[in-house]
Amino acid sequence: MSKKIKEIVLANPRGFCAGVDRAIDIVEKSLEKYDEPVFVRHQVVHNKRVVESLEKKGVKFVKEVSEIPDNAVAIFSAHGVSSEVENEAKSRDFMYFDATCPLVTKVHLEVQKHAKKGRDIILIGHKGHPEVVGTLGRHPKDSETNIYLIETREDIDELEVNSDSLAYVTQTTLSVDETTELIEILKSKFPNIIGPSADDICYATQNRQDAVKQLSLECEVVLVIGSKTSSNSNRLKELAEKCGTKSFLIDDKADIEIDELKSVASVGITAGASAPEDIVQEVISYLVPLGYNHVRNLSENKESMTFKLPRELAD
Repeated sequence: MSKKIKEIVLANPRGFCAGVDRAIDIVEKSLEKYDEPVFVRHQVVHNKRVVESLEKKGVKFVKEVSEIPDNAVAIFSAHGVSSEVENEAKSRDFMYFDATCPLVTKVHLEVQKHAKKGRDIILIGHKGHPEVVGTLGRHPKDSETNIYLIETREDIDELEVNSDSLAYVTQTTLSVDETTELIEILKSKFPNIIGPSADDICYATQNRQDAVKQLSLECEVVLVIGSKTSSNSNRLKELAEKCGTKSFLIDDKADIEIDELKSVASVGITAGASAPEDIVQEVISYLVPLGYNHVRNLSENKESMTFKLPRELAD
C-alpha cells in the first residue's frame, strides 16, 4: 500500500498588502531620516511580530497623542484616526506622518461628502475596531446629519432613521460575503440608500478571501497566520470554517497544535494582510520535519498595487 503524500498548499495572494507595506515603510524611513525619537499612535498594523521588530529598532508605541513629547516624530497607524486626533497633532510641536491606508482615507472622504450633502450615514463595521473608531470620528461634529454603526442583521432590524436621504459605507476588512448580505438587507429596508461607486472593502481583503475559499476546497486544515487583533485575519479563519475546513489562527509556529495535524495529509497556509512572509517560511520549515515534504502554490496570483509615501520620505 503506497504511503499518502503529505503536502503544504500556499494561498496566493497572502501576507502584506500595499497599505501595510506603506505604513511600515513610513515608520522605518522615519527612523532612518530623523534623529528625533519616533512615536506611533496605536499599533501601526495589527501584527505582533511587526510591532516587536519595530520596538527593537527604537519605535515607541503609545495609545494617545498626548503621550508623544514635543520635538518627536509622530505617526498615525494604518487604521486611520478621527478628525479630533488629527487636529490635536496639528496643534502640537512635532512633525507627524499619516500612515492611514489610502483605501481607509477613501472611506473617510465618503463620510464627509455624504454629511456635506445632508445625508445620514450607516457604517457597517465592528464596534471598537480602530478603523471604525477613526471613521466614526470623521463625521463632522457640526453636521446636522447622523452616523449609525451597524454590525449585524439584528442591528438593521432595530435601526430607526428619520431621514430619507441616506448612504452607507463599510469598514475595509470585513467578510465580503457577509457584508454583501447586509447591504442587500439595507437596500431592502431603505430602497433609496446610496453606496460608494466602488466597494469599500479593499482589494487585498477580497483577494485573500477568494484565495482561502479555494484553499479550503483542497486542504483538510487551514492555518491562517495573523494576530488575534487583526480583523482581516480573523475573517480568513471564519471563512475557511464556513467552507467546512478546520482552521486555526496562529501568530507563528509556536501556536501550531501538533495533535490537530495527526492524520492530516494536506495543510493549507495563508497569511493576513499584516502578517510578514518570514513567518510563513518559518511555519513551512517547522512542518517539513513532520512529513510535509511537498510544498506547492495554489496559484501564481500576485498583486501589483502600491501606494506612494509622503513626499518628505520618498527616495
